[in-house]
Amino acid sequence: MSKYIPRIDPAQVVAIDVHTHAETSARAPRDPCSLIYDEAMAKYFKEAGRPTIPQVAQYYRERKMAAVIFTVDSEAEIGVWRIANEEVAELAAEHADVLIPFASIDPARGKMGVREARRLIEDYGVRGFKFHPSTQGFYPNDRKAYGLYEVIAGHKLPALFHTGQTGFGAQMKGGGGVRLKYSNPMHLDDVAVDFPDMPIIAAHPSFPWQDEALSVATHKPNVYIDLSGWSPKYFPANLIQYANSILRNRMLFGSDFPVLTPDRWIADFEKIAIKPEVRPLIMKDNALKLLGLG
Repeated sequence: MSKYIPRIDPAQVVAIDVHTHAETSARAPRDPCSLIYDEAMAKYFKEAGRPTIPQVAQYYRERKMAAVIFTVDSEAEIGVWRIANEEVAELAAEHADVLIPFASIDPARGKMGVREARRLIEDYGVRGFKFHPSTQGFYPNDRKAYGLYEVIAGHKLPALFHTGQTGFGAQMKGGGGVRLKYSNPMHLDDVAVDFPDMPIIAAHPSFPWQDEALSVATHKPNVYIDLSGWSPKYFPANLIQYANSILRNRMLFGSDFPVLTPDRWIADFEKIAIKPEVRPLIMKDNALKLLGLG
């Protein structure tokens, strides 16, 4: 067992991508039940390939970037295997110069999930947690998740929540069983009230609830927004406005790799009307502070 200890040199990285996915295990076979979702995602995003965690590390190392990486535990709701959190943490420990491991635990795991969260933090050194309400089938303010939040908040770690529409299940019959309603960012408002010392990251431009996300983030100082999953050329005007002003210190670069590459994201980001003094905050400085790396 390897415990993650970050070796990221802030002076040597040009950006920190706070949203990348561990999609292919280096230790276990791909779940055959996930192939239909893989095919739909590849078609929807026009993605090219699903690298292993060491391959993700090398990809970011070549670009002088660091990246938060996580699996998504949707086993109970969707019925597909997750990559083991232990694998993500151990391989991130081997590539601690560029990778930052988050864990993912479905709140449906109950007390066993709480035990797992504590073990992953204390024994493996994970640095945050990823939740996907739509694929895990829960509202973020459901009390069944509060045991997990208590562990996360107690260790002063961030919790990252998918918000808005998702490409997972998109254009499949019945949306692949995925219900969008769970990922309205307004549900994070209760979580921010009840866990004011836990940093909360609302992932993605929250279509069709962008105003709700901006409202929660401007009202609750522990709420951040990551800008992953969309090319910046599609960012709504109000998101750009808030990124340039009141939320400049709580906006984060994220790509959603491998479905969207940082190369494309950054190329499009350079073309939108973000103030020069705000760009380094979004690309690196805000994440350094949030993740305790700077």
